[in-house]
Amino acid sequence: MKGLPNYTINANGRLIDLSNPQVMGILNATPDSFYEGSRKQTERDIADRANQIVTEGGSMIDIGAFSTRPGAAQVTAEEEMQRMRRALTIVRGQQPDAVLSIDTFRPEIARMAVEEFGAAIINDVSEGNINGAFGGADATNPNGETESDDSRYPAIFRMVAKLGVPYILMSTHGEMGDIMINLAREVQMLRDLGVKDIILDPGFGFGKTLDQNYILLQRMDELKAFGLPVLVGASRKTMIFRLLDSTPAEALNGTTVVNTLSLLKGASILRVHDVKPCVETVKIVEKMLGCGE
Repeated sequence: MKGLPNYTINANGRLIDLSNPQVMGILNATPDSFYEGSRKQTERDIADRANQIVTEGGSMIDIGAFSTRPGAAQVTAEEEMQRMRRALTIVRGQQPDAVLSIDTFRPEIARMAVEEFGAAIINDVSEGNINGAFGGADATNPNGETESDDSRYPAIFRMVAKLGVPYILMSTHGEMGDIMINLAREVQMLRDLGVKDIILDPGFGFGKTLDQNYILLQRMDELKAFGLPVLVGASRKTMIFRLLDSTPAEALNGTTVVNTLSLLKGASILRVHDVKPCVETVKIVEKMLGCGE
């Protein structure tokens, strides 16, 4: 699409062209995600959701087993591992060729998903969990690892480098200046470790006030300075339903507006609950931008 970087990612040997916006469907194998409609726990529900994402035109399935909504209960690594492995078994049974993204900040979950189920992308909403805010072992030296030259890098960064998969780096900062400075530092860390495919997520709803979310949306095209693709995950979030004095269940129309603006500001991937409306949004925006070329 006009204005997007000419960038491909290697998803298990399959090159995905992110100059054409992609739609990533959300599958939450959790009992407490903020949007009730996204919670899938039974085998049938998980299977149906995976099939729905693909049928409605989603090119990626993002599977999460740890809710990061404000106030959500902490989930142990063992519980997250059990939920994720069960969900992956079901999804792979239904959609063996689907491109799977794994929503986790834990290196051991990432490794399991990639090595056992062929997951293609790691989607880390913790920004490397550098300050340990998401819990778990020390972010830079977990499980008592022996100090090495790489130990100054976050554990999830090192794991992604070992696995050789694309990585979604999400900012948890509020001010645009801080977002840019920290992403620059973290992108360099990933490059130092040899990570080839990096996708930036400005982190709508994470560590940001309502106004900061909309300032970020207004200035999102500044992220083009990195020359990397950008993912936007604003689907049904507080920034939408609180502004509109509604609820997550009533936030589809607002989500479509934000997704449209995100595409115009340079988003390459939209992570959403509602796949079909988003696919239609991408098609309309692409048509509009392509007219007259």
